[in-house]
Amino acid sequence: MERRPIIIIGSGPAGSASALELQRLNPELAGEVLVLEKAHHPRPKVCAGGLIPHSLDCLRQLDVPLSVPNVLAHRARVDVPGRTVEYEGHELCRVVRRDEFDASLVAVCRARGVEVREDEKVTALVREGDGVRVESERGSYHARVVVGADGSGSMVRRELVPAGRECVGKAIMTDVPQDRIDWSGHRAERYDFSFTAVPAGLRGYVWAFPCLIAGRPHANIGVYSVQAAGSGALLYRLLKEELDRLGASGDWPIKSFPIRWYGRSVRIAAPHVLLAGDAAGVDALMGEGISYALEYGRRAAARAANALATSDFSFAAYERDVADSWLGKKLRRLEMSSRLFYGWSSPLWFAIAAKSPRAQEIGIRWYNGVDGWDRRSGWAALAAWWRGTVKATPAQSSVTSKP
Repeated sequence: MERRPIIIIGSGPAGSASALELQRLNPELAGEVLVLEKAHHPRPKVCAGGLIPHSLDCLRQLDVPLSVPNVLAHRARVDVPGRTVEYEGHELCRVVRRDEFDASLVAVCRARGVEVREDEKVTALVREGDGVRVESERGSYHARVVVGADGSGSMVRRELVPAGRECVGKAIMTDVPQDRIDWSGHRAERYDFSFTAVPAGLRGYVWAFPCLIAGRPHANIGVYSVQAAGSGALLYRLLKEELDRLGASGDWPIKSFPIRWYGRSVRIAAPHVLLAGDAAGVDALMGEGISYALEYGRRAAARAANALATSDFSFAAYERDVADSWLGKKLRRLEMSSRLFYGWSSPLWFAIAAKSPRAQEIGIRWYNGVDGWDRRSGWAALAAWWRGTVKATPAQSSVTSKP
């Protein structure tokens, strides 16, 4: 049996960020860390691939360049019941393909001395007195700490972490070449969100992102619901309607994926075990996960290194730290926002958001983590809105009413 101080299961953004932060904190320790990945990079990953500004900040803090092809979006079109909001301002998002992006992160891990073993699926996890036994298709390991960065359907969470609240959404998507669709988003450097199906029962939105696949411009089109159970038929119908509306004739391969979101009473740790990324839970309102994966990874690494230094492997402090931090507070506010915008009071909140350029500017800055807005309190945001200290010019935001 091979013994390791830390084994990270999963090499997406959360797993790679955990490894890179460990290397930054303790280069000698990083040489003993093992990352297990069931697939082989570059491997397919179903995800819209949007990197909000805070994701880019996280990469800079890890000293990782964005080295893969990406598409800039600095404009947004948002359709809400009865209105369309057009926004133009700071950089809103860079859209990557996850196979390329994740592979680039793994390459940096290896370059910094972290061992990543691909094509090695974990088959069993057994808690032992001084750690966890990890069985894979290729071998048997013992770890003092296991970081579960293995996605929404995390085996680590199922096997080793006490059950908490079940918070699972669902998304479906497809990719259509730009020359096969009537959509101006690529040319305009714009992404689109539509919440117009909320009154019809969708607890989510329809999206269109510009992206590049093998250098060729495409539109990534999908539908998200914060509630996975019973949403499948509605999501597929709405996606078909959106493809028809944009003139994307023909059959396009549709992929679905779960999105586990963070909420109250969610468990993200147990003795010798930490969860990160989708395994822990991401944004309920929009389903965004990459920035949170990078944040979780860095925090899990710090806690894992501390545990090895102090021999305290309870990790109760990790759950408290996340819950009490700006990260946990932001995720809980996003969960609350999903109840407001996708519940019975949605007409009121969509009307407020659509009519107030100040609210739009503050909301976008807060969501994207621009200028530290996501670390500010709700009272600070309300004060800025009231005083007009964050203003949107007419060129930044416009609203049109629909008939």
